Amino acid sequence: MADTPTKATAIVTGAGRGIGAAIAADLARRDYHVVVNYRRDADAAATVVAGIHRSGGSAVALAGDVTDPGDVASMVATVLADRGRIDALVVNANTAAPPFAPLSELTWAEFAAKMNGELAGAFHITQQVVAVMRAQGEGRVVYLGSTAADYVGAGRLAHGTAKAALATFARHVAAETARDGIGVLTVAPGAVRTEATAAVLGAEREKALADNSVLHRVLEPADVAAAVGLALDPALRPATGTVLRVDAGWSVLAGGPTA
Repeated sequence: MADTPTKATAIVTGAGRGIGAAIAADLARRDYHVVVNYRRDADAAATVVAGIHRSGGSAVALAGDVTDPGDVASMVATVLADRGRIDALVVNANTAAPPFAPLSELTWAEFAAKMNGELAGAFHITQQVVAVMRAQGEGRVVYLGSTAADYVGAGRLAHGTAKAALATFARHVAAETARDGIGVLTVAPGAVRTEATAAVLGAEREKALADNSVLHRVLEPADVAAAVGLALDPALRPATGTVLRVDAGWSVLAGGPTA
């Protein structure tokens, strides 16, 4: 299907692989024109776009480091020149790898890098896209958070704190845009099977997750993508500022967030 300006336009940051790629494909099936943002791997992003085109969808790959305000400005300008508007933004890019270490072993530089990368990856793109959406009088923003914001222990101090900060940032954005026709939600998945989590999802951990899952398996990127698609539905504007947890029941089946 040819790209058409009549389709709603969605930007998905960090969409070249993993959860972002699944989100891009899902949104294309929901009839969005998808801007597949990537930072370095042009081939991976091109593969995502090609897959969308083969399925009859509309998409384009667009390079840009979302932690760099200059890159973000260029990307937003390119999308507006091509499409004329931005209807949805999914803030997904994994801008800083988490250092899994306890407080006693964590350096300030490692902790600060995670916090700065996480929030910079949300701040610049949000600030610039919200300005566009305000001018339009409508728009939807979804942040990819994590249930790590609610759990403690196992060296998750930096990751959990960063994701908690992101969730708080999203609530403030929701409060500032609630009367501008913009809806803001955070989708917070539990452990998801991706290339990035392969090293930490061993057989024992996968069994524990499956045993405490209503799906009887580990979450896949498609599960998260489906939740993001639902979160972008304008019908959920009354839920602005809230968090949609997608943990396959872990938080209740395993005894709650402190289990």
